[in-house]
Amino acid sequence: MEQRNLEQQVQEQFNDVLSRFQSKEFFQSDWDIASFAVFFIFIGMVLLLFILVLIRCCCCCCCDDDKPRRHKVGIENMALEP
Repeated sequence: MEQRNLEQQVQEQFNDVLSRFQSKEFFQSDWDIASFAVFFIFIGMVLLLFILVLIRCCCCCCCDDDKPRRHKVGIENMALEP
């Protein structure tokens, strides 16, 4: 009984999606459009941050070996010592 009910719900959802594709009305309301936009902005930001992290990791691994480390230059202020 539950299997038949689930199968019927899936069939109704599939028919609903097909009818939207045929009518070229993918969204039923403005809220659908807004939620779709927010979702893709979120996914885009996550992908952008991931790409930036990968670029940072790749540049740090490759480029830091070529440059000599900087040494501290100047006088140490002893007045700041406790």
